[in-house]
Amino acid sequence: MGHPRRVVITGMGVVTSLGESLDQFWSALCEGRSGIGPLTLFDTTEFKVKFGGQVRDWDPAARFGVKEARHLDRFAQFALAAATSAVADSGIDFAKLPPEQCGVMIGSGIGGLNEFEAQHTVMMEKGPSRISPFTIPKLMVNAASGQVSIKWGLQGPCSAVATACASAANAIGDALKLIQAGWADVMISGGSEAAITHMGLGGFASMRALSTLNDDPTRACRPFDRDRDGFILAEGAGILILEAEEVALQRGARIYAELIGYGMSADGWHITAPDEQGRGAARSMRRCLSDAGIGAEAVQYINAHGTSTPLGDLAETRAMKDVFGPHAAKLQISSTKSELGHLLGASGGVELIASALAIHNGVLPPTINLDNPGEGCDLDYIPNVAREARVDTVMSNSFGFGGHNASLLIRRYQPSR
Repeated sequence: MGHPRRVVITGMGVVTSLGESLDQFWSALCEGRSGIGPLTLFDTTEFKVKFGGQVRDWDPAARFGVKEARHLDRFAQFALAAATSAVADSGIDFAKLPPEQCGVMIGSGIGGLNEFEAQHTVMMEKGPSRISPFTIPKLMVNAASGQVSIKWGLQGPCSAVATACASAANAIGDALKLIQAGWADVMISGGSEAAITHMGLGGFASMRALSTLNDDPTRACRPFDRDRDGFILAEGAGILILEAEEVALQRGARIYAELIGYGMSADGWHITAPDEQGRGAARSMRRCLSDAGIGAEAVQYINAHGTSTPLGDLAETRAMKDVFGPHAAKLQISSTKSELGHLLGASGGVELIASALAIHNGVLPPTINLDNPGEGCDLDYIPNVAREARVDTVMSNSFGFGGHNASLLIRRYQPSR
């Protein structure tokens, strides 16, 4: 058996509460700006939580045309927009590549919740005969992957992953394996989510999963802080172009980083709460290191899952201490959710993009609102101010309801000799 093919990141695109261009997104992260604020998508008067990481000034008709926009749920709109940005950023021309070797793998935790709610209302008020014929194609979780493959006529592997908040990370990891195995040369991968709806917000709030700091939204997301009280619901997409090294080099692509490892595991513990000792998360990270064939001490920065929940942040810290041992004290760690909120199934895509930009630009984004570290949260979480640092090897973690854990490893690209 020869070595698996090397896989590189050549293009990236985002739609977030901090902007839709990579430069805008990255500048805001490094400045420690918060994209969290009062929600305006619907009337939140009767809701316990009234704020989140909303994508603002979104005009699908201007972006896609009135007709096409009507055929796309908000989560698929985000995916298409981020994919379009990523393809442009990569400079790839799919017309010059065999379509059967180009594929799509986009994750979403919930899919087309907007459409589901809208058509349920139509059914209850006007009857089943008035349900839109576009309902199912809009709400299905694989709609994002399908629409992206159709836009560029891609005929290779095409699938969707739904593992709650680990969806995008699992999708990217699966895409990595497909390229390594030779099933594809290029994959468009990442995640998209648009769950700021009546049911999304109300459902998470009734679980008491969300922060209730309505009077100070920009300060509400405080990963690893003593006063953290829940995550902040956000929306958007993060999409990457993954290519086999030889394909990228042949077309002279700019390479952000190399994707070198993927680990996944299940807690087997509880449908929403993490294993309190972080054992499932630790297994995911260990498998990721093993897959990459590197030692724990090689990792310099971790983009943490860090959702700002009392249980989750402590469990992740315990997992990092377990996996990295004495080296954990030397790790630089941050949670970009402190600025963006939690994009659920899209978070792993957006956070891997932030990780690649950290390598590319030599800056580590901060964990904002971290004023008083919580008990047991005693690692270096880059509090409040971005840090200039050259890092060569970076891990990104995503953990989801259901006990799903996924870890990804990237490193600074060095050409084969």
